[in-house]
Amino acid sequence: MQARPPASNSPIPPAQARAMSTLPAVGLVITILVVLASNAFTVVQAGTRGVAKTFGEITAVKGEGLHFRMPFITNVTPIDIRTQRHESAASAASQDLQMVSTQVVLNYRPDAEQVENLMRSIGPNYVPVVVEPALQESVKAATAQFTAEQLITQRPQVSEQIRQSLVERLTPRGIIVEDFSITEFSFSEEFRKAVEAKQVAEQNALRAEQELRRAQIEAQQQVARAEAEAEARLSIAQAEAEALRLQREVVSPELLQLRFIERWNGTLPQLMTNGEGGLMPMINMATQQQQVPAANTPAASASQPVQPAAQPAQPPTNP
Repeated sequence: MQARPPASNSPIPPAQARAMSTLPAVGLVITILVVLASNAFTVVQAGTRGVAKTFGEITAVKGEGLHFRMPFITNVTPIDIRTQRHESAASAASQDLQMVSTQVVLNYRPDAEQVENLMRSIGPNYVPVVVEPALQESVKAATAQFTAEQLITQRPQVSEQIRQSLVERLTPRGIIVEDFSITEFSFSEEFRKAVEAKQVAEQNALRAEQELRRAQIEAQQQVARAEAEAEARLSIAQAEAEALRLQREVVSPELLQLRFIERWNGTLPQLMTNGEGGLMPMINMATQQQQVPAANTPAASASQPVQPAAQPAQPPTNP
């Protein structure tokens, strides 16, 4: 059998024993310090404010960054002060008693200077407590002041009136209204049909008015053309009358006699005026001379007297 080593009977040094006995206490102290250190500082993120409460009482509003606080005594609640978007739907009756459903969007943010008052009077849950009721009431109040048709045709005015109402309601509460928009109006089926029928009637009336205006313009054009043609004919007639007047001034009986002589072909006319407005045939002397026996024969000379020579016929004075 193998022999066992002799047991050591040497005692532990007192210093080492004291060190070993203080190790748990040191660890506990370190742990407490770490916990205290981790709870003694808080970080406020960008775009927020930290509302510090000591035993439930608001003691300070801290800005962005690292801040000291009393561990386990003071807690910090972050409040977002950036622009926030809130959508809502409201149903109300218009001035002409038409039911209107309105979809709206509100952009708002808590006033950084009034965060403490907002937390004291309302608390962090201020949207359903203040924002939503104010939005519903403003939309319904504005809708009741316009007819259903005006809600469509005067949409910017309706939106501005609702925005002004929200500003008056939310600003004293420490909430800044940045923008308000109406995204949709919804009406009953009967009202939509009535609007469509009215639009169709207005379009038909507009089309008829345009056709009437076109007919009037065409009639005016025809009248203008007729007047222009009449003026042109009048001008032509006046010019012809002036030409005839000038011709009468320069034409004389001698000129007419000359023109007749220039155009006469030597043939005598068959008829002539008798001076009383009637016509009588003219005697052709050449034809009678051919029918009468020769004047140089003894019988003719004895039986008939000698006739004077016929005078040549004068041409008529009128062509």
